[in-house]
Amino acid sequence: MTTTAQTYAGAAPSARGGSITRNRRKVLILSYVFLVLFVIFFLTPPLYMFITSLKTSAEISAEVSPWWVFSPTLANYIQLLTSPVYLTFFRNSILVSTFVVAITMVVSILAAFSLARMKFWGSATLATGVFLTYLIPDTLLFIPMFKTFAFLHDLTGIEFINHWWVLVIIYPTLTIPFCTWIMIGYFSSIPKELDEAALIDGASYMQLLTKIFVPVALPGIIAAAIFAFTVSWAQFLYPLAFTTSTDQLVLPVGIVTTLIKGDVFNWGQIMTGALLGAAPPLILYAFLMDYYIAGLTAGATKG
Repeated sequence: MTTTAQTYAGAAPSARGGSITRNRRKVLILSYVFLVLFVIFFLTPPLYMFITSLKTSAEISAEVSPWWVFSPTLANYIQLLTSPVYLTFFRNSILVSTFVVAITMVVSILAAFSLARMKFWGSATLATGVFLTYLIPDTLLFIPMFKTFAFLHDLTGIEFINHWWVLVIIYPTLTIPFCTWIMIGYFSSIPKELDEAALIDGASYMQLLTKIFVPVALPGIIAAAIFAFTVSWAQFLYPLAFTTSTDQLVLPVGIVTTLIKGDVFNWGQIMTGALLGAAPPLILYAFLMDYYIAGLTAGATKG
C-alpha cells in the first residue's frame, strides 16, 4: 500500500510537469503564429514599395506581376539622390528635425523637472493641462496658427509663411506637451532621497537636474527624443499648409507635390523617395533602442 502511494506521489509531479510543458508549447506555437501574421501584415507594404522602386515606369504600367521585378534598375534611386530638389527637401527635413528635437528636449526637461520636483500651487493641474493640449487634433490648430502668423506679419512686418524655419516654431506645440508628460513620469519615479541629499550637500537645482536627474532618466529622455524626431520628420499637414515654394518644402510634402503632376503619378520615384525618407528614423531606432533597453536594465539594477 505504501509503495503504491509513493508511486502515485512520484508520478503526480511528473504529470503536472508534462501538462505545463504542453501548455507552454501551445502558447509558444500560438505566439509564433501571431508573430508571423504580424510580420506579414506590416512588412508587406514596405516590401511592395521596395519592389516597385526597382522597376521602370514602363514595367510598372505593364500588366505583369506586381510582386516580381523582371528588369531591376537603380535609376529611381540615382535620379533622386542626384536631384538638387530632392536633396533640398532632405536638407530642410534634417534642419527642422534637429532644431525641433533640441528645443523640445530643453523645454520639456526643464518643465518636467519643475512640475515633478519644484512643487508649487497648481503644479498638478498644470501638468495635466500640458498633456491635454497634446490631445487637441492638428486639424483644429493650423487655422488659428495661420491667423496668428498673419497678425504677427501685420504687426512686425516679418513674413512667417513659406519658410522652413516656421516649422521649428510650430512643431514644438506638438512635441513639447507629450515629451514633458513622459519626463514627468520618469522624474517622479526617482527617489526623493537622492535630491534631498544633494540639496543638503549644497547642490543647486540646476546641478541637481544635470548631475542626478538627467543621467538617471536617460531612458525617458531617449524615448522623448525619438518621439520628437519622428513627429517632426513625418509631419505632413503643417508643412503642406505653411510652405509652398519648392526650396522651402520638407520631405513628406516635397515628394507628393513634385512627383505627382496632375493625374500623372511617378510611382517608381514616389516609392523610392518614401523608402529613402524612412531611412533616418529606422537608423535612429536601430541605434538608440539598444541604449534605451540598456538604460532600463541599468536603472532596474541600481540599488
